Amino acid sequence: MPPEFLEDATTRVPADRHRVRVPKVTLAVVEGPSRGKRLEIVSGAATIGSGAENPLVIDDKAVSRMHCEVRVRPFAISLRDSGSTNGTFVEGVRVRDVDLPAGAIVRLGGSAFRVEVGDEPAFLTLSDRSELGLLVGGSMEMRRVYSLLERVSPTDSTVLLQGETGTGKDVAAQTIHMLSRRSAGPFVPLDCGAVPANLFESELFGHVRGAFSGATADRQGVFEEAHGGTLFLDEVGEIPIELQPKLLRALETKTVRPVGGNRAKPVDIRVVAATNRPLAQAVNDGTFREDLYYRLAVVDVMLPPLRARPEDIPALAMHFYRQVKGGEAVLPESFVRGLSGREWPGNVRALRNFIERSVALGLVHPDAAAASASVPPPAPAGPPETTIPLDRPLKDARQAWILGFESVYVRHVLSRAKGNVTHAAELAGVSRRFLQRLIARLGLRVNDATDATDGGTDG
Repeated sequence: MPPEFLEDATTRVPADRHRVRVPKVTLAVVEGPSRGKRLEIVSGAATIGSGAENPLVIDDKAVSRMHCEVRVRPFAISLRDSGSTNGTFVEGVRVRDVDLPAGAIVRLGGSAFRVEVGDEPAFLTLSDRSELGLLVGGSMEMRRVYSLLERVSPTDSTVLLQGETGTGKDVAAQTIHMLSRRSAGPFVPLDCGAVPANLFESELFGHVRGAFSGATADRQGVFEEAHGGTLFLDEVGEIPIELQPKLLRALETKTVRPVGGNRAKPVDIRVVAATNRPLAQAVNDGTFREDLYYRLAVVDVMLPPLRARPEDIPALAMHFYRQVKGGEAVLPESFVRGLSGREWPGNVRALRNFIERSVALGLVHPDAAAASASVPPPAPAGPPETTIPLDRPLKDARQAWILGFESVYVRHVLSRAKGNVTHAAELAGVSRRFLQRLIARLGLRVNDATDATDGGTDG
């Protein structure tokens, strides 16, 4: 049953492209040692827990440091448990991620708070853009993001970009840099998930000659490389816990000390961080420092998954198609209809990869049926010169061939395993997790893959 304020919104508030109704929400603690505390949220998110940095602190030993998060969105209030020890309960049911109605009582530990919705709503201003920097899409979800980025980009505030894999966090970080006063300076990305633990400190802060075995010369870290510009820490949740105090100190003091050095160096940077894992849960697990989390999340931007903005799929598909083909190339309507009917678990990245693969395999043409957009057929047999896009530069041709090969191979191995991902991973000689990531990156669904190949035989 939808909350009452949703019904009011659809009957009393006219559609307005430039603003959207947002409930005025107050969290009122009604049970436990902190009874009487209140927190008002107009938009955005607030964490609730026993840690002193939370916007709503509940002094209860049975409440985790970052117990749960309440996020206020247009026409909705959502709650997500942050991997708490004792759980979060609504109407006696333990929940992990749920939309809350007005008046709901949320229980955590020996305490509880009530969700109160004001009679008069607030209105959130939306951007009137259908694109911003490198970001594409004119949906309400994206125009809400644009509005926030337009306000925060000209500042030097640290930004934390959150969202599922493939939602475009790297593109959002580049857009923030492009719109900032630092746009003439360097944009330095660091994939924290790809740095060996023993090299992290050197990668961040640099080192001096002789600091360790193999350090034959002085080397700058990414903090110094980004001087005057923006440092993008992608997958920031992968930074080792023992190094996090040094990162926090560098963010606070705007200075770095190279490994083996005896003098701190000042740096003038703006930091944008991104993660696809819930950092609040990492705080509760003891793998991420709470003070570092709040230092990074000065401005918290949640990028929506593609399923939350399906109306953007045609524009995104056309954008990626023109990147590949160049000029004013146009996708066939039947092809676009096929794209719009898919779930895209890999989000925007999966859509982009699918467009590139379809172009490489020659699947985009005026006679392409909508069904062809679901899963491409196997690459045509024949000599390499007939299946490799030889008219493209070496790097592009190689990538297109690899994408086509991966699509055909994954669909075939899934078919042999009759859709069993674990068995398919064994046949392919890879881990189940690796195969799951590859399926998501290719934008495939297991049912599609098994239906479109050789009928599941093992021959």
